[in-house]
Amino acid sequence: MAIYEQFIGMKREAFTSIEDMKKRYKVTYPQDFNFAYDVLDKLAWEKPDKLCMAWVGADGTEKFISFKEMSRMSSKAANCFKSLGIGKGDFVLLVLKRSYMFWYCMMGLHKLGAVAVQATNLLTAKDYIYRNNAASIKMAVITGDGDCTAQFDKGEPYETVQVKAVTKGKKAGAGWIDFDAALDAADDNWERPTGALGTLATDRMLVSFSSGTTGYPKMVSHDFTYSLGHIITGVFWHRVEDGGLHFTISDTGWLKSLWGKMYGQWLGESAVFTYDFDKFNAADILSKLEKYKITTFCAPPTMLRMMANADLASYDLSSLKHVCTAGEALNPDLFFKWKDILGLELHEGFGQTETTLSVATLYPFVKPKPGSMGLPIPNLDFAVIGPDGKEAPPGVTGEIAFHAKDEAQYEGRPCGLFRGYYRNSDATDRVFADGYYHSGDTAYRDEDGYLWYIGRNDDIIKSSGYRIGPFEVESVLAEHPAVLEVAVTGVPDPVRGFNVKATIVPAKGFDPTPELAKELQQHVKTHTAPYKYPRVIEFVSELPKTISGKIKRVEIRQKDMEKNSGQQ
Repeated sequence: MAIYEQFIGMKREAFTSIEDMKKRYKVTYPQDFNFAYDVLDKLAWEKPDKLCMAWVGADGTEKFISFKEMSRMSSKAANCFKSLGIGKGDFVLLVLKRSYMFWYCMMGLHKLGAVAVQATNLLTAKDYIYRNNAASIKMAVITGDGDCTAQFDKGEPYETVQVKAVTKGKKAGAGWIDFDAALDAADDNWERPTGALGTLATDRMLVSFSSGTTGYPKMVSHDFTYSLGHIITGVFWHRVEDGGLHFTISDTGWLKSLWGKMYGQWLGESAVFTYDFDKFNAADILSKLEKYKITTFCAPPTMLRMMANADLASYDLSSLKHVCTAGEALNPDLFFKWKDILGLELHEGFGQTETTLSVATLYPFVKPKPGSMGLPIPNLDFAVIGPDGKEAPPGVTGEIAFHAKDEAQYEGRPCGLFRGYYRNSDATDRVFADGYYHSGDTAYRDEDGYLWYIGRNDDIIKSSGYRIGPFEVESVLAEHPAVLEVAVTGVPDPVRGFNVKATIVPAKGFDPTPELAKELQQHVKTHTAPYKYPRVIEFVSELPKTISGKIKRVEIRQKDMEKNSGQQ
């Protein structure tokens, strides 16, 4: 019996259709469920020599870790953290890139009942100040790469940080503990705590900072059931195989790494492949897919596009059986490129920091429609709420929402839906309202129930009575060879309210001329409803982005608003 079956009561092959899944898919778990004990340690006991992780360093160094070894190292990590004064409920910041140390630490913190907080190595002193003080971080574990420790030190003194540790044996200066040495010295015997020191499924397990496209990032709080929400992600969407090797491209600073590099994959008894690269290179990634015989793969559309343009057909990817994509909307032209070259359909998925997978093309029940996110996953009571506050009919854009009681109510809440924004009850109350969790993302359903992404609520452009989603226009522009990157926003207009504006990074070999702007406008008119075409086009060398790589349309809008007000 695969370990995920213990929580849903059957094999995935027992489901005959998406409708059957809606009726029968249900996750059950003990009151004291804890992934580190009830999944990792159980696999280590039952299948000790089974591969858990294949890790490859930037220099080609390889490390193959069994479930038994991962369990042992997580117990050492729990003892290490405890010896440094960390206990149940304490917050620990992890800035570890793609080091296998991240997995040791995460599982060790789970065993201890401490709260893990992920962060990227791209943070600056200002970012550390906000995160450490907002979350009352007690300990930070920082990679020895680059200037991460120096940036961290620039932000001192912090209100609550008591311990700071660095990896890779780096001599980071006064106050820094050698985490590798401390971990090596720790005992590998650890007993599951009981009573007040034990954990419950409803206890806080991790806090993640949202992308912060409209202000300071909010702190998204997830409990121990979050990991079980990823049975759908790993077993049904990624379609991992028992004994397979799954590769999701994500830095451990982002929650996406938990979607694709840990919970759902181990629940499906697949090993995870981790490549500790510094900079994405399409040919390099393709060579790893070929060499290590990756069986299932997930990457954002931007990376998949670069791979498709890197002589994809010249690599032996015969081991690859299933490919998924998420993180941004998928353009239809990219779907057909992959299908034409490899015969593999790209299975799109949608979710947020606040959720696990929410909408997807779950193989083999949901046939992909190029450009559509797919269907709501079976364990969510899903709705698209129109402007009138009622469920929108097919073809009408509305807000994606899930039936959910407020965050204080636990019964009936699906695994994976967050408990609320930590230390921000006002923001929590705004999204949990009228019996729904309001996602802030908009879409419409077609007659078959498939969802088509429009954009964030704040991104919708209202022009001459039309509601125009930026992704619709961006998708068309992205098909033109002159467009490398594009962001579509609304710019104030005294007659129309707002005009559609496209801010474009031209592809190499194309000059940003008025003639090219007219050509792109005509391209949009020809390939979608003419009222959507960008009346304003601005060529730029780069687009403003968050540290997670998401386009900051709000920054473009603010600059245009300031420019507009200055002209009045």
